[in-house]
Amino acid sequence: MYPAAFEYFAPGTVDEVLELLARHGEDAKILAGGQSLIPMMKLRIASPRFLIDVNRIASLTGLRQEGDRLVMGALCRHAEVGRSGLVRLRLPLMADAASQTADVQVRNRGTVGGSLAHADPAGDWPAALLALDTTVTIAGRDGLRTVPLSEFIVDAYTTQLGPIEMVTEISVQLPKAPSGGAYVKFEKRAGDFAVASVGVQVELAEGGQCRSIAISLGALGAMPTRARAAEALLLGRAASPELLTEAGQLVQAEAQPFADTRGSVEYKRHLAGIIFRRAFAAAVDRALGREVETLHV
Repeated sequence: MYPAAFEYFAPGTVDEVLELLARHGEDAKILAGGQSLIPMMKLRIASPRFLIDVNRIASLTGLRQEGDRLVMGALCRHAEVGRSGLVRLRLPLMADAASQTADVQVRNRGTVGGSLAHADPAGDWPAALLALDTTVTIAGRDGLRTVPLSEFIVDAYTTQLGPIEMVTEISVQLPKAPSGGAYVKFEKRAGDFAVASVGVQVELAEGGQCRSIAISLGALGAMPTRARAAEALLLGRAASPELLTEAGQLVQAEAQPFADTRGSVEYKRHLAGIIFRRAFAAAVDRALGREVETLHV
């Protein structure tokens, strides 16, 4: 199908984008990678009268280290994250997510900022980045504000973004050594949305105990969440088979999936427990300096 008629703008600055949003209100949509918006427009699920293409705004591009944080412009492409040596070395969880996002074409066009703003419950970046100390910078008519990712997404396809606001940057804390992370996703076929996904980020103490741990759940509810009870169980303790079994049960209990064509509630909860253990094992191996390939299930 063809999208409904629309007027196209290609502003060169963030201020111009905000002016266009203020002028056209809810009839306007921002076009970044377009990997979600364009298919919706073709199906006429979305029919914006005004399309604001932000791809010419240089300040929204790139990936860099600033002190102890990784900073990505909102237009940073999935493939760009996956190619980054800094990401592969310090944030392998993000390298996992980048390599498992959709297909090659989407990875080369889709953007991290667009993925977070879209807030798909089965999206890879919201789930993966929730396991890290991630903040989102938002530009509005009153200036910039920065919010934790855990507060930015408020429901399925719903964020804190106001009608005259846009995402400009995403910032992620670089973990302290020895630490490691992994993102594991189960999909029915290559490039599909997740049936269930789990991100694990762990920092180890000298005795192998979890000095800090974060467990994020994707496609297991209306929005990505943290498995807080499982985190509390593992914090300060060295993993044993029995402890991981108990933690996996807590992950299953904390998951709140919906039954759909990808599986029943019971099936998805079962998957959550399995892929949690795989993600945890890979994260610990990486924290210990062992090589672990990007994970596919």
